[in-house]
Amino acid sequence: MKFLISMHINPAVLDALTDEEQAAIGDGHGRFIEALKESGELILTQALVDPSQAAVVSVRNGQPVVSDGPFLESKEYLGGFYLIDCENKERAIELAAQIPDTAIEGLGVEVRQVMFADGQLEA
Repeated sequence: MKFLISMHINPAVLDALTDEEQAAIGDGHGRFIEALKESGELILTQALVDPSQAAVVSVRNGQPVVSDGPFLESKEYLGGFYLIDCENKERAIELAAQIPDTAIEGLGVEVRQVMFADGQLEA
């Protein structure tokens, strides 16, 4: 079963961390990635740039309209994700609990099963 583990970031929370705490998060993600590779459960992981660098695209009267910045005005934003393939939701939650962000109040980690991929509904 495939699951998306998404990490929701609050810049104010991250900015309040010490350099050592921020480094520990990065190191923790490095260890997590290596463990997922070793277990064969990692499909893909990506980190995203700050939403201030985003472009929002919509089509009005048949023409694309592009604006800068995040789609939503909020404190939190999607910071990155892990796409994994594991036995079941319980295992996905077990893996998500190993992400260092889960230990920091104000940061969120969400687990969602993939429903559709490459034209096929997931079983």
